[in-house]
Amino acid sequence: MANSWRERWPERSSERQRRDVELVRGLVRSIPDFPRAGILFRDIMPVLRDAVALQAAFRLHLDTVAELAQPLDAVMAIESRGFLFGMCLAQALELAFVPVRKLGKLPGETLQDRYQLEYGQGTLEVHADALKAGTRVLILDDLLATGGTCAAAIRLARRLDADVRACVFLIELDGIHGREELAPVPVASILHY
Repeated sequence: MANSWRERWPERSSERQRRDVELVRGLVRSIPDFPRAGILFRDIMPVLRDAVALQAAFRLHLDTVAELAQPLDAVMAIESRGFLFGMCLAQALELAFVPVRKLGKLPGETLQDRYQLEYGQGTLEVHADALKAGTRVLILDDLLATGGTCAAAIRLARRLDADVRACVFLIELDGIHGREELAPVPVASILHY
């Protein structure tokens, strides 16, 4: 991993991390009954609208990846909110960026994987030439609930013979136990609800 991001954010103290977590958590909005009745949606859009909170969230992503201490070649981010931090993280760490998109959004030859959501089904796809065999990949998304979406991304990466090193999330819903779906891949989450 490149060290350029360390020069821009040299302070990696537990006190700074605590302040960043507090700031970001304070802006995550809970929206009941979205996208359907019975779902409590954790909305990160207020974090994105606040420049200071956005920087804090990004620093927390960098800290989380640094704590994993894994050599990486690419960030594989899941549509659409995973893209928000995934591209920036890839750029800061000088890694390749691989988008995992919903069905029908990528041109050319793709691989597809169906998965179960807590409120339905979906299909993810990735370009068939997105990763070379042995590429060390970090998978990133905004939220871990049931783990179905990220498990699909892991399966896609493995079909490309990539080495999935870890999965990182801004938010994890602990009571749903989604990380169990991703085992044995290491999982790191910044906020827990």
